[in-house]
Formats: sequence, structure tokens, C-alpha cells
Amino acid sequence: MEAYLDHNATTPVDGRVLDEMLPFLQQHYGNPSSVYRQGRLARQAVESAREQVAQLINAHSSQVVFTSGGTEANNLAIKGAVAGLTCLAVSSIEHPSVLETARKWAAVGQRRLVEIAVDQHGLVTQETMANALKAKPGLVSIMMANNETGVIQNISQLAVMAKAEGALFHTDAVQAAGKIEIDFTALNVQLMTLSSHKLYGPKGVGALVFNRHVELAPQLVGGGQEDSYRSGTENVAAIVGFGKAAELARLELAERQGKCKFLRQKLLRQLAKIENVVVFAQEVRCLPNTVFMAVPGIEGETLLMEMDRAGIAVSSGSACDSHKSGPSQTLLSMGVDESLARCAVRVSIGKDNSEQDIEKFVRVVKQQVKAMQENDMLAWA
Repeated sequence: MEAYLDHNATTPVDGRVLDEMLPFLQQHYGNPSSVYRQGRLARQAVESAREQVAQLINAHSSQVVFTSGGTEANNLAIKGAVAGLTCLAVSSIEHPSVLETARKWAAVGQRRLVEIAVDQHGLVTQETMANALKAKPGLVSIMMANNETGVIQNISQLAVMAKAEGALFHTDAVQAAGKIEIDFTALNVQLMTLSSHKLYGPKGVGALVFNRHVELAPQLVGGGQEDSYRSGTENVAAIVGFGKAAELARLELAERQGKCKFLRQKLLRQLAKIENVVVFAQEVRCLPNTVFMAVPGIEGETLLMEMDRAGIAVSSGSACDSHKSGPSQTLLSMGVDESLARCAVRVSIGKDNSEQDIEKFVRVVKQQVKAMQENDMLAWA
């Protein structure tokens, strides 16, 4: 049986989520913009899901705009909020849908992009934030939890600093939602990105949550759906699934956290017994399910392939960067040597993993370390 340990890339759809979705793929197929009964049923389902997503992060349902996923939500947040701005600041470890969007925006006209540095732990510090704010950015974007290291930023503190300088604050909370408690209101942020398929919902649906005082320019125009912030006929079944997944994540948060934390600690204890294994960002607060590690001398892609042969699914970093060669940009931003960064492998645990999955992963790591040591000995013979 395969051990799936790549939940930061995507999660399987929860059976209870699928059950909620199926009627809207078959019986209740109306367009939610239609006024007859089938349309009204679809509209009611969309609005119910909007409330469920809002409740997950303590927001108001009117603040939730559904999108095709986290990437579109990040694009809407950045492009939609920068109209008239001349300076934008984002952290150097952002998801490509933030970082590349910001870079393309800055490449046009008299615009400036400030990339905020992180320390050796992958954290944006008060000092680096203060330095970035000297450029007077109109918008700051810093992810809540990194998709590779799992490091959690002090978003509330950073958002207060941005607000004091008159800047809007956006946080990509895609990896954090469903794994840690989030309070949109208490965080002092104005925009937040969420994605369904990271919390056992379907792919192809996400949301931008934003304070309605923000002047947000639509990026998709046409039919005026989603209060004209995102035109296009709503993917009702996927939105319903997202809503149910958000509800389950809220209700089961403590249970999921406890299980993932237990398995993560077991993994860390086992890795600590293996010679030369490096675990990144151990000294700071991280997601309860994520371990980013390396075995010096074994390329991450090599270890990944060995894991795959053994029926274990892990990744060498962000799934969205998997088509690109080269080491993790997050690790390079943290000052990790390029040769070590190339050896990185990410383990991201899910609610249905077992101790046997962790033991299986550790067993393969030990086998690879042993094989490397034996090869080194043969080379010296």
C-alpha cells in the first residue's frame, strides 16, 4: 500500500466532501444566476458554502470571493489591489503565483518591487520588515506558512507594522488553512488567499477573502458573478465541496493537529538518529504536518525516486516548481548552501497517515544512507 506523504502538494477529497458535491453534478445542475428553482437551489448552495469558508477563518461571508484556486486568488489580490500604486513589497519565499505576479507588475513603467529577506530560519523579522517599509509600499504580501519548510510567520505583528505605514497587507494562507487556527479579523490583514484542495476539498476552487474597504479591481470581467469581483459561471459542485471541506477542517482542527503533530514528532525523533540528516527550520514554529529535510550527498530527486519505488509519495519541494530544475529558492533565501539545498526532500503528513507510513519512510532513508556510506568505502578501497 502506498504511503502518501505529500499533503502540502494536494490532499485526497474527503468522502464526506464528495457526498456533498455529487448532487450538484447530477440532480441540481442549475446555473446559480438563473431565477427559476434549479438556479435558486444552486445559488443557495453557493451562499451556504461561502458561509462555511468564512467561518473557518472568522470572516464575514460577504468578504469571500470564490476563484478557480489559490493562484487566481493571489493574482486577484496583487493585481486587483495595486491599481495606482508605485511600490509593492513581497517576501522572497512567496509562492510563484505571488512572486512572479509581483515581478511582472514591477517590470512595467515606473514601479518598484521590494523583496523582503528572511533570516536563517525562514522568518521575516521586524528588522527586515521595517527596512522594506522604508520604500513606502502600498501593498505588502507575506505568506502565512511556507509550503516547503512549514515555517509560520508572525503575520499579526507584520500586518500591524504595515498598517502603521499606510500599506495594505495580503497573506497567502493556502498552506495554513485547515492546519492551524486562523482569525482573519484578529490578524489585521486586508486580503487572504485560500485553496480547497489543500484541506481535503476538490481542486479547481479557491477564495480571496478581503476587507470590503479595499478597492479591488476585477481581473475577470463579463457576467458580473461574485459581486463583479470575479466574473464567470460559478463551479457550483466544487464550491459546495470547498464549503464542506472548510466546515470539516474547522470542526476537526484539534483532532487533525494532534495526529499530525504526533506523527511529525515521531519522524523527527527517528531522523535525529540517522547520521548526517539535516532538518531545516527546526528552531521556529512550523506547521504540525511538515518536515523539510536533507541527506547531504544524496540529491533530493534521487531520494524521491527511491521513495517512489518503495511506494512512498514525497516531494523535493513545491509542487508548483517541480517542472523547474534547481534547488529550493526558499532554502537559498535562508542562506542554505546550494549543494545542500539540492538534497532537500519535503514530507507533509495528512489526517489519514499512520505510524507505519512514517516508519516506512525512515526505513528507506536509512537504506539510502547505508548505500551511500558503502559506496564511499568502496571508492576508497
